[in-house]
Amino acid sequence: MQIVRDLAGYTLGRSDLVRRAMSKKKAAVMARERQNFVYGNPEEGVPGCMARGISEEIANKIYDEMTDFAKYAFNKSHAAAYGVVSYQTAWLKYYFPVEFMAALMTSCIENPAKVSEYIMTCRQMGIKILPPDMNKSEGVFSVETEGIRYGLTAVKGIGKPVMDAIVSERQMGGKFISLKDLCQRLTGKEVNKRTIENFIKAGALDGLGGNRKQFMMIYAQVLDSVNQEKKSSMTGQMSLFDLMGVEERKDFEVRLPQVEEYSKEEKLAMEKEVLGVYISGHPLEEYEKVWRENISAVTSDFYPDEETGSSKVTDGSRQVIGGMITEKNVKYTRNNKIMAFLTVEDLVGSVEVVVFPKDYEKNAHLMETDSKVFVRGRVSAEEDKASKLICEKIIAFDSIPRELWIQFEGREVYEQKVHHLYSLLSQSDGSDQVIVFLKKERQMKRLPASRTVKIDQELLDSLNKEYGGENVKVVEKSIEKQHKML
Repeated sequence: MQIVRDLAGYTLGRSDLVRRAMSKKKAAVMARERQNFVYGNPEEGVPGCMARGISEEIANKIYDEMTDFAKYAFNKSHAAAYGVVSYQTAWLKYYFPVEFMAALMTSCIENPAKVSEYIMTCRQMGIKILPPDMNKSEGVFSVETEGIRYGLTAVKGIGKPVMDAIVSERQMGGKFISLKDLCQRLTGKEVNKRTIENFIKAGALDGLGGNRKQFMMIYAQVLDSVNQEKKSSMTGQMSLFDLMGVEERKDFEVRLPQVEEYSKEEKLAMEKEVLGVYISGHPLEEYEKVWRENISAVTSDFYPDEETGSSKVTDGSRQVIGGMITEKNVKYTRNNKIMAFLTVEDLVGSVEVVVFPKDYEKNAHLMETDSKVFVRGRVSAEEDKASKLICEKIIAFDSIPRELWIQFEGREVYEQKVHHLYSLLSQSDGSDQVIVFLKKERQMKRLPASRTVKIDQELLDSLNKEYGGENVKVVEKSIEKQHKML
């Protein structure tokens, strides 16, 4: 800042703009400022070095040194403060990991992508993430004996007034004991049908004596009956219901239907809809191992950094991401050719993938919503915006080569059981290779293409039962990350 002021006549304010551009590595701004620094800009009141007796060559050399220095320089005062904060946070994370992570997630409660990333970190640390609960949740993430309880204000459509009303009612009247009790106590306090629906989808009512599907089928009816009762009470009207005893009234109350809970996939979809993240699991969790082995970047690497405004992945670099296609928008170019914009979601967030016409036709059969795929492509990055991936190749998760290894004590045992083995394998049809390992001879035998299978749980269960789990193993073959994908 002092150099640009003393040599090129910058004002205090303008010198700070240069400092900011340097710290955030904004190349375009730095290139413009070089012109101002060396040659000046009369319209903006900058004399420039040459007007103050400094040669063009020397001015450019000084600017080059400033730019290079900015790549690693850090203010002493800034570095000292960062050092203290880093020490404090490291200490808190080590000694109070649950409290630390709860505070961290609260700090970004309105940023689902960041929350999702921290949830994954918590699971890796062995910290359990508990779903929202009407009787336990606070507005923010809170700490319980079992883990971190999700904050209610993270639920879609739940603002501070709703949260304050819930906490206040809970403190005054105790815990909510049923769906009807909840509706009776919260009706008229910022809570409506949409609010109740979002609570059900988030799992916040799971502790009130029913499952989500049961509550979704009757909540509107319960809320309507409660509103009608309150309306009649306010007008002083009496109904046949008012003349009944407590036990008789129970026979006329809305009952929970006898239905089974939603499937895991349906519950996860609901959680994603109202929370922006998955709580009770993730559609990709059973694929996490193969996902990690085959990617070169996660979707959060495509988000701009708060400090620099740039993403971790660099413009033009080739990356492999993996995840589930959650959105697909097909567009037509001026030449009437088809292209697509995909949203690919992994365990930590999502990223936009652009598929141009030349690659659309080759990959069209893999671009279905909910398909689990790997995408190799080139990064298109912009400052202060999430980077995109320009698709070059798509490969389905279940197309990644896998090998099924089956171990036998020796050749003699194998030859005795080979016909039964072939019988078991013939019940499965796929492209996964089967390899037999003879323990005594330390030899392996790769079965011919006619004996390939599709490795699934049903096949593994039958093989484990026949030969023992310790003798059956699945080996994933990694796709090439930076080069040609299979």
